[in-house]
Amino acid sequence: MSNQPPTPLFLERRSYRRRRLMDALRLLPLVGVLLWMLPLFWPSEAATDAALEPVPMSRAVIYVFLVWLGLICAAFALWRGLWSDETPDKDAA
Repeated sequence: MSNQPPTPLFLERRSYRRRRLMDALRLLPLVGVLLWMLPLFWPSEAATDAALEPVPMSRAVIYVFLVWLGLICAAFALWRGLWSDETPDKDAA
């Protein structure tokens, strides 16, 4: 038996939150690719089923740019969350 104190079974809130934010930032490109691939499943003019109306190209382009803008905003918000985590608390000192 060793005389070392047992290691804690949990992570600090700050480091746990920081790791989850970094994980979310890493998953953001995958989410973006999946959202950008979604218009591929929309009906087009070449669709053989007459019951489905094709989606106009203008809506598809607007969708792609809105997803792009959303990804930029999400990345900025997650980055700000990481940035605010790095600044030391004034009360903690």
